[in-house]
Amino acid sequence: MVSMSEATPARRGRTPSADVERELLAAAEAVLVREGPGGLTVRAVATEAGIAPMGVYNRLGGKDGLVDALLIRGFDRLRLSLEEAFAAPGESAMRGRFVACGLAYRQFALANPHFYAIMFEDAVPHEHDNAEVGEHAAACFGALVRAVEMSAAAGVIAAPDPLEVAQQIWSAVHGAVALELKGLMQTQDPQYTYQATIATLIRGLAPR
Repeated sequence: MVSMSEATPARRGRTPSADVERELLAAAEAVLVREGPGGLTVRAVATEAGIAPMGVYNRLGGKDGLVDALLIRGFDRLRLSLEEAFAAPGESAMRGRFVACGLAYRQFALANPHFYAIMFEDAVPHEHDNAEVGEHAAACFGALVRAVEMSAAAGVIAAPDPLEVAQQIWSAVHGAVALELKGLMQTQDPQYTYQATIATLIRGLAPR
C-alpha cells in the first residue's frame, strides 16, 4: 500500500515576493530589448513572465512601476560601466582612464539603445516622478563628477567646478551619441568622430 504522502505530490511553496519581482523585471527587460519602448506593456510583460497581468500591478504597481525598475537598472549599469572603465587596470595614465570613461558612455548607449531611450528620451512617458529613480540617476552622474575630480587632481584637465565641467562633458557626449543613435551623423566613421570629440574636450579643458 502506498502511503498518502507518497501518493499525493507535495504542494509547491509560494515563490518569494522578491523572486517574483526579479522574474517580472527580467521579463520587462526582455520585452524592452526585443520590442522596444513601444512594446513595453503590462500585458506583454505578464505574458513573458507567465503570470496574470494583475500580478504586475500587485508586485510593481503597473506600467509605471515596471518603467521605474528598468530605469534604476539602466542607470546602475551605466554608472558601473563608467566606473569600471575609469578604473581599468590597463589604463594606468589618468588621461587614458578619462578617455576610457568617455568611450564607455558611447558603448553603453550603442549596446543598450532601448534602455538609453527610456533613460534620456522619455520614450515611455511617466505620470509621476520617482525619488528612487532620481537617486540612481544622480549616482550615475556622480560617477562622471568623480572622474572629473580625479582627472583634474592629476592635471589632465582644469576643473575649478567639477559639477559644471561634468555637465559640459555630458552635454557633449550625450549630443554626439543621440545624433548617432538617430542616424543623423554626417561623417563616415562615427567612432572616429566620437573619439575626436573626446580629444577635443580634453584639449579644451587642459590647464592653462
